[in-house]
Amino acid sequence: MKKALVIIALSISLVACNKAAEVKEVKTAYVDTSELMKEYTEAKDLEAKYKTKAEEKGRQLEAEINRFKQEAASFQAQAQANGQAWAQQKGAELQKREQQLSYAQQALSQELQQESGKEMDSLVSGVKKFIKVYGKEKGYAYIYGTGDAASILYAEDKFDITKEIIKALNDKYKAPAKTEEKAEAKK
Repeated sequence: MKKALVIIALSISLVACNKAAEVKEVKTAYVDTSELMKEYTEAKDLEAKYKTKAEEKGRQLEAEINRFKQEAASFQAQAQANGQAWAQQKGAELQKREQQLSYAQQALSQELQQESGKEMDSLVSGVKKFIKVYGKEKGYAYIYGTGDAASILYAEDKFDITKEIIKALNDKYKAPAKTEEKAEAKK
């Protein structure tokens, strides 16, 4: 009886060992987020938009600053001729104006940062949603992000799908423009 139990146990263990272990391969990839934001057309357009906006608003402020500098230069020349009381009054006015220009520069900078920050947050959110959909469609279990604030210290280049994502995002970004151009052509 013992021999029969030993033979049965051995045969079960042999059969169990002969079965290949079912291992499901997990499909993973990574995206270099720094490269993605450098090469994504919408991100480039957004950056160019705010650079242009800053230059336009900056020119207006720069003109005021130049007028102020001219007044300050003429103030020094006139100060001796018009007396100390006039110089003190005009000096106080110039200081106040200088402070106002400084506040205007700061306000402009903050305004542009807030506007571009909101749009960039929206862009990043859209990219994340796109990558999530892309990953599901392509059968990825994980898509990791690398770049400036990366959590991946090393990955083989064969897992890098950055270029694929950039191409797909740029194609998607250009698609509405083509649709709008066709609609305008029909009018």
